[in-house]
Amino acid sequence: MKATLIFNPAAGNSAESAAQLVELLRQLQRQQIQAEVVIVEPELSLQAIARSAARAGAKMVIVSGGDGTIENVALGLVGSQTTLGIIPTGTRNNLARSLGIPTDPSQLADAVALLRHGRRLRIDVGQARLGRASRGFLEAGVVGLASALYPSADDIQHGDLGRIAEFISTLVSAAPSEIRLRVDHGLKEIVTHAHLVIVANMPFMGANFQIAPDIVFEDRHLDVFVYSDLSKLDLIGQAMQSLSATPDADVVLNDRIQRFCAKTIAIRTNPAMPVMADGVSLGVGDGPVTITLQPHRLRVMAGLDVAATPPTPAEVAQEMPPAPAAVAEATV
Repeated sequence: MKATLIFNPAAGNSAESAAQLVELLRQLQRQQIQAEVVIVEPELSLQAIARSAARAGAKMVIVSGGDGTIENVALGLVGSQTTLGIIPTGTRNNLARSLGIPTDPSQLADAVALLRHGRRLRIDVGQARLGRASRGFLEAGVVGLASALYPSADDIQHGDLGRIAEFISTLVSAAPSEIRLRVDHGLKEIVTHAHLVIVANMPFMGANFQIAPDIVFEDRHLDVFVYSDLSKLDLIGQAMQSLSATPDADVVLNDRIQRFCAKTIAIRTNPAMPVMADGVSLGVGDGPVTITLQPHRLRVMAGLDVAATPPTPAEVAQEMPPAPAAVAEATV
């Protein structure tokens, strides 16, 4: 099988990237996968590379990197017939954890074997839009406090302890907003005060924060969590429960967190709150934030233990149409 391999040498331990690439290519050969290698560089558009490979008829695009690298490649494959293969080498590896792909470097051979013998799925993709800014997401769209904290928290996790003061300052000064949600074109409307709304497609986001253990990424809907009537201490407690849990433990949601399922969500906040899609800022929500579902728009290889929802008759009978421009080339 021929494939395109997009390799990020900056993911994980960059000092070992050359040896990692050699070993990865050796394991791919063992699985009879012949890979054309693309090395990630700052000026490259990973979405464009993935989209070009799909248009050229590539059966699989394999990504070796962290969540950010994988997500950018994935957005270039949305709506195509090309399958995404994942070799997780990042700091958090939320996508691999959610998809049942081994994340330990010692399990590289097992992760590569899934490219051949794993479960091929069609998973959902979310799309967040704020004004002229738009971006697809695999993990979650976020409105509120987590979006404001993410830049400094991300840098701290990557070793920049100088951002701790900024993180604390942002946390202390944050105030809740009035949040108005209109779900599925008015089928449900909610007005509340909260620090945070998460529209999730996968169980994990951010620094391995488990939003909820039972989120399914190919069930043709998004899971909406409104953190109403929770103080900042409550939110920190929820986050700490998630971050301190063992990999097999399920996080218990606070009973004050409202949860429901939807395909289209419109969110207005007053005062305006920051908006984020998979760690990428879309700005501050002066206008409505619109989040929509694109069901079963991405093909991906997952672990064998991941359950699959059967495709609809329409999905079986016809090829998926080309990806919408808003997802194929996300803009911020």
